Amino acid sequence: MGTKKIITILLLSIATIGFSQENKPTYKAEGDLVKATYYYENGAIKTQGFFKDKKLTGEWTRFDKSGNKVQLAYYNSGKKVGKWFLWTKEALKEINYEDNTLASVNIWKQESKVALNND
Repeated sequence: MGTKKIITILLLSIATIGFSQENKPTYKAEGDLVKATYYYENGAIKTQGFFKDKKLTGEWTRFDKSGNKVQLAYYNSGKKVGKWFLWTKEALKEINYEDNTLASVNIWKQESKVALNND
């Protein structure tokens, strides 16, 4: 094998290792919470939220590979709570949780009209 081939292989290996390390999750302390950020292979943020005492807590947001928000979720000590929102091409879903139990689901399709009050 020639020296140029070995150098090229080494450079490609280093570039691949460097790229994959950048996509590892990051964790940052914010008061008594830990902010977690998970990434797609392309480096875009996939999911971001908080942990408290190693349990999901507060707001968690999920994005698609283009950076568009596709889910907004809430947790309290690892349990699903409150209003969750899920955006799809067809509709917006509002999912209501009460103490980790599904309470209701509302779906708004793009064809739906929003009434405005012009008082």
